[in-house]
Amino acid sequence: MENKLSLFRRILLFLTIMGPGIITANVDNDAGGITTYSVTGATTGYKLLWVLIPMTIALIVVQEMAARMGAVTRKGLADLIRENFGVKMTFLILLGILVADFGNTISEFAGIAASMEIFNITKYISVPICALFVWWTVLKGSYKFVERIFLFACLVYLCYIPSAFMANPPWGEVAKNIVIPHIEFSPSFLSVLIGFIGTTITPWMQFYIQSSTVEKGLTEKEYKYLRLDVITGNIMTNVIALFIVVSCAATLFVHNVNISDAKDAALALKPFAGNLASTLFAIGLFNASIFSACILPLATAYYVCEALGFNAGLDFTWKEAPVFYSLTTFLIMVGAIAILMPNAPLVPIMFWSQVINGVILPFVLLYMLKIINNKDIMGEYTNSKTFNIIAWLTTIILIILTLLMVITSIFPNLLPS
Repeated sequence: MENKLSLFRRILLFLTIMGPGIITANVDNDAGGITTYSVTGATTGYKLLWVLIPMTIALIVVQEMAARMGAVTRKGLADLIRENFGVKMTFLILLGILVADFGNTISEFAGIAASMEIFNITKYISVPICALFVWWTVLKGSYKFVERIFLFACLVYLCYIPSAFMANPPWGEVAKNIVIPHIEFSPSFLSVLIGFIGTTITPWMQFYIQSSTVEKGLTEKEYKYLRLDVITGNIMTNVIALFIVVSCAATLFVHNVNISDAKDAALALKPFAGNLASTLFAIGLFNASIFSACILPLATAYYVCEALGFNAGLDFTWKEAPVFYSLTTFLIMVGAIAILMPNAPLVPIMFWSQVINGVILPFVLLYMLKIINNKDIMGEYTNSKTFNIIAWLTTIILIILTLLMVITSIFPNLLPS
């Protein structure tokens, strides 16, 4: 009875604590991520499903470290970088992330516009309404209220699962490709592989998970539940990614249909998997876009304010944290307006956002490893030797792949044809 009660209490405690890990991981499946998974399934079939396993491990390793630093130090990542590496380097990183997140926020509103156009709703209606909803949700509620909205948004991602089943994939082949690695050395295959992995981890994720851990008041006492939250979130996000790839592989790849984005994928599914599968795919894209449009401005405001010493957090009032709320509002409004401008250079903005993310990520990961191995900062919560080996290997591989993605984006003909 005592064990059962103890187990019950542990489950309740986990449910109370869960949030930062699950939310941050799921936002990784934003409009850009869904596009990447859709194109991967449509162009390579099931051949890259095995990559999801090392991707899951990489995400868990990196985000666990950020969450642990937040719980132990009660400080955001920007705050720690400023204290340990100086204002100059912090400013350069923040400037880069600010520009990159501006472009990423625009791409999320582009995802909102694209998904609503599938339902014949013009962007001139959908984008302003959604921008106001995002602004109201993020800035008019407490941290607890906003977190509940975000956790509900995580559940909506599950609509990709029935969409994949409706595509009737050969599950035996799917299972085989999950566990047996497949590699080809053709330029097109390598380009898709680099893009598939290179979009996995972005700098803002590490700042957001650490800031939300601090704002939620989690400490080292709740560390094991926080770690479970991170693991659960990252497994969930890559399971969703798997179903997106499977859905497109079973239909678009089989019928040799080319797509360039997630909207194309949702529309192209209709003749092969039915209206419902197509609708569920579009709902998933809309949810991912509006969810990310909430998180990205918020994450940006968190780390800019932390680095510059301003109050940051949803439990502050406007009067107490004017910079935090003003910056969040500015990013939401400008991101939405950019989509409505007829001749806005959206493609270059999004392209250079991706490039800047790739350039900044190595610095962020290396700083994280330096901080988390500092006993004066982390005490007994530094990385173990085994974890450090995994963390360094993960970091080096991610840095190489991200830089490859940046280089091949700038020089698309670099790989021989």
